[in-house]
Amino acid sequence: MTDPHLWWYASRASAIVAWSLLTLTTLWGILLATRVLRVADNPAWLRIVHAHLSTIALVMTLIHVGSLLLDPYMRSQGFGIPAALVPYASTFKPLALTLGIVALYLMIAVALSASAMRFLPRRLWKGLHYASYLVVALVAVHAGMAGTDRGSTWYVSLSTALIVAAAIAAIVRRIVGSVAAQRRRAAAKARRVTLRTPTPMRVSELRALTDDVRGIRLVSLEPGPLPPWTPGSHITLHLPNDLERRYSLCGDPADRHGYEIAVQLEPDSAGGSRYIHETLRIGQVLPVDPPRNNLPLEPAPDYLFIAGGIGITPILAMIGSLPPSRNWELLYLGRSRRTMAFAAMLEERYPGRVTIHARDEHPDRMPAAHIAALSTAQVYACGPNALLDEMVEAVPADRLHIERFVALDRASGLDPKPVQVDLAGVGTFRVAADRSILDVLEEAGAPIAGSCREGVCGACQLRVLDGTPLHLDSVHADADKDAAGVMYPCVSRSVSDRLVVDIVD
Repeated sequence: MTDPHLWWYASRASAIVAWSLLTLTTLWGILLATRVLRVADNPAWLRIVHAHLSTIALVMTLIHVGSLLLDPYMRSQGFGIPAALVPYASTFKPLALTLGIVALYLMIAVALSASAMRFLPRRLWKGLHYASYLVVALVAVHAGMAGTDRGSTWYVSLSTALIVAAAIAAIVRRIVGSVAAQRRRAAAKARRVTLRTPTPMRVSELRALTDDVRGIRLVSLEPGPLPPWTPGSHITLHLPNDLERRYSLCGDPADRHGYEIAVQLEPDSAGGSRYIHETLRIGQVLPVDPPRNNLPLEPAPDYLFIAGGIGITPILAMIGSLPPSRNWELLYLGRSRRTMAFAAMLEERYPGRVTIHARDEHPDRMPAAHIAALSTAQVYACGPNALLDEMVEAVPADRLHIERFVALDRASGLDPKPVQVDLAGVGTFRVAADRSILDVLEEAGAPIAGSCREGVCGACQLRVLDGTPLHLDSVHADADKDAAGVMYPCVSRSVSDRLVVDIVD
């Protein structure tokens, strides 16, 4: 410890190691920022390595500074703590030392910002991390001006390799970042066209199907066929009272010139069904989102359809799409025949296959769930939550297909917690406990759709790449969502502290 050359060797070695690790951690940061190894990399593992490399580089830099303070030669030149911490406080190579001091402070700032990433605005955190490139440049100049080995072959070779590697990393980051930005702009533009700007459609027909159910036909203002749809699909209407409401298509999928829906007036309407029943007029133009299907009709030899009230609408299109030879049966439950849309037409068109159970005609409750449980057919059910809950309890999941109009309350008693969400190609966001993931991503300009915002329509679907979502929606069974690797961020949260997600193409 008393050898005067010891601290000189320590300062040289720590400086070279710190510079090498600094360049390496910058390169590693490129992998994290650009995901150029998207297919093969492990994001969590990359972050851990990046953090360790950064920490070791900072530790080696501090060892370098400490060794200089203990070096007898440097002390003889007046190098002390003020000279090591204050720019231009030293008379020994003041410019070179000042560059090193600035680089040290920037390294500390980057390290602190990484530790406090969850609490900092993303722009501030990102800006501080970009300072890593400046640190590499400052260190290179500092080493070239102050290094005692700068004329040796090994030093020139090493410094050249480090400088070239850092320069290539900066160029790659710039190129990949520009490409990613172009993709985000293209995705955002596509979203504005297909999602944020729905298709304007004109109301061509209004008719009373029952006392409280109104049939509506919508036609496009533009020439040409409408987007195709399959039985079980729904569309979203953007109403003039700033409400968005989704309704199942109940017409013929082969009709590419118009969409048909049926809307029931709800006694406790929040404004959607009441507007349609009391204000909507023929000739009125409404923005309409393209069809989306959360209840596709899968091929099967036998079907059992169970509809409760207005839940007949998606099932009507399913029945109409089946060939005459297909085996199927419909149980249609409601308060009374005068409130059950399409009941008379169904009985007339499909005699022997349709059972109408109106409560004012049959005092005994139809055991629909028990019938479905004893059946071997694929069961498709739509209606009130109480009916669907019975189906979930009675029918095996591999035979049951349901769609809810009203979301289940799955958040009662839960204590939401903040979560970090990484959206591939867009950025990292901290979602506070009192905010939805969907709202935060939308505000950031992410190309993601939001419609019902209640967890029933499925428009905001995201693909889960890493982390464990906490499903609070009512779109599909949780096991099905986990198997498909998707989540719905309008209501769902996260079990893990971090989620990595991507837009579903």
